[in-house]
Amino acid sequence: MVDSRGQTRRILLKAYRSFGLVFGALCIPPIYVFKCAFSGGLTHYQSEDVVFGVFSVIFWTITLTSLIKYAGFVLSANDNGEGGVIALYALLCRNAKLCLIPNHQAADEEISTYRYPGHSSSNTPNSPLKRFIERHKSAKTCLLVLVLFGACMVICVGILTPAISVFSSVEGIQFQAKNLHDGVVVLIACVLLVGIFILQHRGFHKLGFIFSPILILWILLIAGVGIYNIIEWNPRIYQALSPYYIYIFFKRTGRDGWISLGGIILCITGTEYMFADLGNFKTRPIRVAFSSVIYPCLILQYMGQAAFLSRNLSAVSMSFYASVPAPLIWPVLVVAPLAAIVASQPVISSTFSVVKQCHAIRCFPRVKIVTNRRIPGQIYIPEINWILMILSLAITIGFRDTNYIGHAYGIAFLAVTIITTWLTSLVINLVWNQSFILSLLFSLLFGSMEIIYLSSSCMKILKGGWVPLVFSAIFLVVMYVWQYGMRKKYTYDLHNKVSMKWILTLGPSLGIVRVPGIGLIYSELATGVPSTFTHFLTNLPAFYQVVVFVCIKTVPVPCVPQKERFLIGRIGPKSYGMYRCMIRNGYKDVFRSGDDFEIDLVMSIAEFIQMEAEGSETPEGSVDKRMAVVRTSGKFGTRLVMSQSSGPGESSSSGPSALVGTCKSQVLQDLQATYEKEAPKLNYWRRARFGLLDTKYKDPRVREQLLELVNAKHAGATYVIGHSYLKAKYSSPFIKKCAINIAFSFLRKNCRSPAVALNIPHICLIKVGANYIV
Repeated sequence: MVDSRGQTRRILLKAYRSFGLVFGALCIPPIYVFKCAFSGGLTHYQSEDVVFGVFSVIFWTITLTSLIKYAGFVLSANDNGEGGVIALYALLCRNAKLCLIPNHQAADEEISTYRYPGHSSSNTPNSPLKRFIERHKSAKTCLLVLVLFGACMVICVGILTPAISVFSSVEGIQFQAKNLHDGVVVLIACVLLVGIFILQHRGFHKLGFIFSPILILWILLIAGVGIYNIIEWNPRIYQALSPYYIYIFFKRTGRDGWISLGGIILCITGTEYMFADLGNFKTRPIRVAFSSVIYPCLILQYMGQAAFLSRNLSAVSMSFYASVPAPLIWPVLVVAPLAAIVASQPVISSTFSVVKQCHAIRCFPRVKIVTNRRIPGQIYIPEINWILMILSLAITIGFRDTNYIGHAYGIAFLAVTIITTWLTSLVINLVWNQSFILSLLFSLLFGSMEIIYLSSSCMKILKGGWVPLVFSAIFLVVMYVWQYGMRKKYTYDLHNKVSMKWILTLGPSLGIVRVPGIGLIYSELATGVPSTFTHFLTNLPAFYQVVVFVCIKTVPVPCVPQKERFLIGRIGPKSYGMYRCMIRNGYKDVFRSGDDFEIDLVMSIAEFIQMEAEGSETPEGSVDKRMAVVRTSGKFGTRLVMSQSSGPGESSSSGPSALVGTCKSQVLQDLQATYEKEAPKLNYWRRARFGLLDTKYKDPRVREQLLELVNAKHAGATYVIGHSYLKAKYSSPFIKKCAINIAFSFLRKNCRSPAVALNIPHICLIKVGANYIV
């Protein structure tokens, strides 16, 4: 009983928080929906039945799309609690071979978050659709392009939502001050927009505690206005809940009624964020908040506004503000801009999230990602923030009209929701293992309705609807070119990797001079030795005593638990001192080679050496050939003793065993100390000292390997990264040359370098240049 009460309280608390961080964009459209719906030829139909028909279409659109489709079905198609187009794509990739980059490993399937809960495909035969997509590369490419196009439209929504929300909310000032110039309204909107994006930079999360109260006040306020209008103007409006009025509406208005659907669809803009922001609140709190508060309040507001319009159709251009009773007009004018600001915040944050997820699956150039330690999952991307601000300002200043911005907004939203419908239908068939007929019915039921709305919105392309099409085309080209270039680079590395037979012929010294230290060689290859390593040796025939090939890969899961992130293995015989470290991240994880990376790496390799000697397998770590998840071992972190040295070249001897000293001369130690003063984080890493425990090992070679590892750590670690230049073959088609030689080269030169993205200190970095002819 106590547990059920506690669970209910947690659900209600999350439902309360979701008001300000999920439903804001869904609660602002009542300001402009009727205005946009009657902006075309519908103004010529001055009758109560037409107004009733518009409200009936709004009611059934919200009910079928927001309540039944999203709250009922789509929220269930989440990826371990995460939503959005990238989450749906990752869910499909785990259940079918859809990835274009072949870096999947059997060990990835052992990650605890890999399997979809409640659905097992082990005993289920493959569907014909799954076999078709897996066999045809063009089908995989089309699916990826579809997902990227959906992500691009999400970015467009992130541009348009602040513009239309803020602009429409300040238009009410002009309703009160009749002589106010249009330019003043635009100026106020622009000031608010600039403030929204500057606060993103300064930390909008600090004001997050007031978001929910503002949205709750707003939704209750407009619901109260709706109830007043129903009683005051036309109590018969409840009759419009019948779909019969939809039939009457289209019978009387014909083509004009069909065109008005492009404005009516704005009533559900913002619904997608119930699914996109699912990761922060989970399914049940969002369903509770929407069905118990948001849905009835929105219906009451639209119903009341329709009742007012049925008696005052001439006020349609400002129907929302005109329907507000005189005593409430100023409270509404004050709360509306605040609600618009709150509504813009989750949309902008969701845009940051989708860009980061596209970057994780190698479909977006490297950008700076700032994480929030107080709020897990909250990120900020400066470059995207300022791009969104500039484009939102350009839309507001350029159009100066809610109708034109609404036309663009409707097309962008419809594109996202149609793609979500198609991907969800694939999840029904490929993940839930339901029949193809059932997934097709889902797609036809909701997709056909959305395509009808889209056909209406396409009539407004010349009146603002072209904006999301142009913006998404630009973003799509950037994303696909980057993905294409990264795929070609990976394929080149895969075909030119060094064979183990050649490595073994070199002997333990690799035919070079081995010096103390750890060499961390970054490569995208999950197997084999990259050509970057041999290219380095041919130019400088000396390398470090311990060699670690580091591969950072994204697994199609939202997050990889910290204990399962490192996968350690050995390359070649033990005497070669070569290891492989696979760092597996989810598409929502943010990993950087900083903080305690070197410490974790040394601890993980030490654990692997012990597990290898003990011959342990699944009880203490899942093993894939010679690769093992060492952090799941119950003895992890106890193989070595660690402390902080008091200064360069000094070490504390407190502990079970004396710590190994440095082998560097005093001159080199003084030079290193100078460098470390310029890099405090590097100083922390370098001062971490390890020592061996006073234990007896069954195999004496284990102590030698651990001692070699500890000595190498004390000598220092160096990061080796390939600095590649891609160039298309001379015989390549013209389009490929343009994509690789011009577009990809431009993006690579103007995005953040891998070293900066991984937070690698410059004094520890070695770049190895290489030309890739693809």
